[in-house]
Amino acid sequence: MLEDIKKTLWATADKLRANMDAAEYKHLVLGLIFVKYIPNTFSAKRVELTRRFADPTDEYFLPDGTADLLAGELEDRDYFREVNVVWVPEAARWEALRAAAKQPDIGKRIDDALSLIELENPKLKGILDKRYARAQLPDGKLGELVDLVSTIGFGASASEASSRDSPVSAFASSESRNFATASGCCSRDIRTW
Repeated sequence: MLEDIKKTLWATADKLRANMDAAEYKHLVLGLIFVKYIPNTFSAKRVELTRRFADPTDEYFLPDGTADLLAGELEDRDYFREVNVVWVPEAARWEALRAAAKQPDIGKRIDDALSLIELENPKLKGILDKRYARAQLPDGKLGELVDLVSTIGFGASASEASSRDSPVSAFASSESRNFATASGCCSRDIRTW
């Protein structure tokens, strides 16, 4: 699986290389993986919580778990913050971005999603790179990247999705050198990505 992910993403980077400098496309590709990873980890935690709320042997069990109560509990940020999972507002969740992938304003939508994530998670303020709306790409190319990144799975559970052994971690560490070489960076610059 990881080899397929690497090959596909590297091929996408090759396609982008014709449209922009390597120093720019590494930000788009790796940034888009991160945009997918944050909501993916968040969604995995929601699935885990839903299971725990229904399990009578779990400390999180909700004995009177109506649909409204469950929905309200799943929107409680404390469950996510206690395990260092980034809270993702509904409009910034990957499903919303993927559904809009073919829209001409997908770049702005991704930037807006990142702004919403920063707003809900002050520790991320100013860290997330919002360059998608101004990316100089042919029509539809960013949407193709969103579709491609949508095929990546980061794990079935919140802990597996956030593991250092997850596909995103492995990809980022092994491919950073390829991006560094292509963009003319030296190895000391890799750790800043």
